[in-house]
Amino acid sequence: MTLRLLSVHAHPDDESSKGAATLARYAAEGIDVLVATCTGGERGDVLNPAWDTAETWANLPAIRRREMAAAAEVLGVRQRFLGLVDSGLPADGEPLPEGCFAALPLAEAAAPLVALIREFRPHVVITYDKTGGYPHPDHIRTHEVTVEAFSAAADPARYPGSGEPWRPHKLYYQATLSRAWFQALHDATLAAGLESSMGAVLDELPADDELTVTTKIRCEAFFATRDRALLAHATQVDPAHPFFAHSREIERQVWPYEDYHLAHPTPGPDLEDDLFTGVTP
Repeated sequence: MTLRLLSVHAHPDDESSKGAATLARYAAEGIDVLVATCTGGERGDVLNPAWDTAETWANLPAIRRREMAAAAEVLGVRQRFLGLVDSGLPADGEPLPEGCFAALPLAEAAAPLVALIREFRPHVVITYDKTGGYPHPDHIRTHEVTVEAFSAAADPARYPGSGEPWRPHKLYYQATLSRAWFQALHDATLAAGLESSMGAVLDELPADDELTVTTKIRCEAFFATRDRALLAHATQVDPAHPFFAHSREIERQVWPYEDYHLAHPTPGPDLEDDLFTGVTP
């Protein structure tokens, strides 16, 4: 039986900036990998100056779907939009747009994901921790709906009419782009006599990482695939961004992993090296 992995994200491009090398590795190994994208990124910014044009803004929803398709092809995964509406990033004190993903009641927002879990029947689910990775309302809501759907999909009394119940084995939170990762690359870059772009990032990060890393997935062979997938989101990713400045060879040497926190079941004492540890199809 084929093992199945579901990675749940808020917007197109999130799958390529968080855990993409892991997805590419498992897909290459024959795992059935599906990315669920909660929203279409309709209220996203255009972060690449080369694409900041009136034509881009007029067609942004369609462009983001094309970019998502291109990134999924690079990663070798399947992808499904859940049909929820991007909440944007309101300023402090501003209300959420009416009907957007983060403003919906939890059960309504989670219903499409419950149906997808019952249809796809994943053994492992990945999403963000309770902080969302950063305080975007759609990232926080993605955490909330994934936790809700992970539990509810197994209960035949909940979300009737959404398919036959299915209980995934494991739930993970992303622990990528941690302070420890930035620090390791910064130190190794300076030790190699090169200029590091990580110092400014470290100045803005908390002193310690909140999530305990329970699982380290070795995937350095797929860092180039990750980068290609991220660049496929051309409106969202500036090739001149500092993320692309560090040496990939240094990264492969000092941090050849992507990191995760096992949220369910309770992790054991040993560090995992496989998201499917303990899973019996």
